[in-house]
Amino acid sequence: MSLLVVGLSHRSAPVSVLERASLPSDAQIKLLQDTLAAEPAVEAAVLATCNRIELYADVDKFHAGVAELSTLLAQHSGVGLEELTPYLYVHYEDRAVHHLFSVACGLDSMVVGEGQILGQIKDALALGQELHTAGRLINDLFQQALRVGKRAHSETGIDRAGQSLVTFGLEQLAAGAPVETWAAGKRALVIGAGSMSSLAATTLARLGVRELVIANRTQDRAERLAAALTEPGGVSAHAVSMADVAEELTRADVAVSCTGATGLVLTAESVAAALAQHVVPVASSGVDLRAPEGSVVARLAAAAARDGRVAETPGRVDDTEGFPTALQTAPTTGADNAAIGSAAECPVGLDDSLAQHGAWVDNASRAPRPVKNPVIVHGTGPVRLALLDLAMPRDIDAAVHRLPGVRLVDIESLAEASADAPMATDVDQVRVIVSDEVAAFGAAQRAAHITPTVVALRTMAADVVAGEVARLEGRLPGLDERQRAEITQTVRRVVDKLLHAPTVRVKQLASEPGGAGYADALRTLFDLDPETVASVSRADLNDADVKNRGRV
Repeated sequence: MSLLVVGLSHRSAPVSVLERASLPSDAQIKLLQDTLAAEPAVEAAVLATCNRIELYADVDKFHAGVAELSTLLAQHSGVGLEELTPYLYVHYEDRAVHHLFSVACGLDSMVVGEGQILGQIKDALALGQELHTAGRLINDLFQQALRVGKRAHSETGIDRAGQSLVTFGLEQLAAGAPVETWAAGKRALVIGAGSMSSLAATTLARLGVRELVIANRTQDRAERLAAALTEPGGVSAHAVSMADVAEELTRADVAVSCTGATGLVLTAESVAAALAQHVVPVASSGVDLRAPEGSVVARLAAAAARDGRVAETPGRVDDTEGFPTALQTAPTTGADNAAIGSAAECPVGLDDSLAQHGAWVDNASRAPRPVKNPVIVHGTGPVRLALLDLAMPRDIDAAVHRLPGVRLVDIESLAEASADAPMATDVDQVRVIVSDEVAAFGAAQRAAHITPTVVALRTMAADVVAGEVARLEGRLPGLDERQRAEITQTVRRVVDKLLHAPTVRVKQLASEPGGAGYADALRTLFDLDPETVASVSRADLNDADVKNRGRV
């Protein structure tokens, strides 16, 4: 076994580097194809998630393999090799197996114990099988990793140590409040319909959001997800096209985005524009409380969204049009007007409309509008729009951090928050499971490595028996069929008994660390034809490929 893994993750590289090095689907395919075309590798798989990029390969030379795999990662990620190298880690043979098993159990995840990684390992194996880059070693390794991960989750309480990245992200948005209380009654927008987005939508529905909107490039997929989540008396879910995201954002309380886009899905400008038209949630009614078009508040919001400051050239606005009657006729006091100031002092050029503005302020101070959920304080004001970006590279412009009323949690902030996350006591038990499974896998692989040599030895012995029986028949032509059969069976039993103890013992020895040399010794002692051994290996490899294909 010559398993090699070269990669980088949230533990070795900053999120900014991971973001630049992320591999879209087509890049993963090309990377696998080029890896097999490279001289040191005979099979390969790539594990690419939002916080790790790893290339696994069966290589015949360690140093050449490290150099080749590192170069390929740099070429296909678009990050220069010199810049990427300081963040790369390398694991070989048993250490590589230990690493993947730890990853499968969630021990190496950003959120310890999360189970999403099992689905991502399954997808990585499926891609390798589809492209025929996963041979016997990669198939065995990834299949066993999936079994080890499932064993860890079923036999220990590792699930208590962590949660999904989605749940962890929503907890960060809740900023200390119970996430169920924070989410209850909210209107949620989920952008994307892949595995992570589907998990986000399912989690939000379970937490009790009032309404769920799914936007995806392929609307059919979004509609299937929405239909699966809609329950009588439960969450109301429906699908929209990506063209409707801007409009939906004006009505959302929380938005989660995880797409495969290479550019930004939500820019700071689009978020600011949505905030300018944002619907303020009210528990008592479904009234649209957006400021009327052309009103004071709408002008201020639009100016702030445009360039972060109010308009320099004031103009008169009729801001009573479209207001509820109670607001249009509400009385104002001299104190109200004095507090507001004169028209000359108003930066948006209000004159006689100040009376209406004062009435609005006065009404608000006497009867504040209730909101359906406690607000989350962020910066200097309440959070009007909570954003969770789980994509790599990012879907949401990091500049929205600076917008008042917005709270953004992305992969980078999750990495920082997870550094302080507590570890469960079950983690130690999972580590024991991983160590035991690594030892068992190594022993099985080393034993399997000698199998072609043992098969070749028995094939040679069978040929010797057949040749000697044929020679005997030539010298004793009078033997009848029963006599020939008895002699043949006797010779075969003698050969089998002579070979039994050595072959069983050599398999036992080969399963121990350093036991790979026993196959070479066996080939030398019995003068086995290398081509015969190689042909057995190829047949075994093809058989394993057929058996493992489609088993993920």
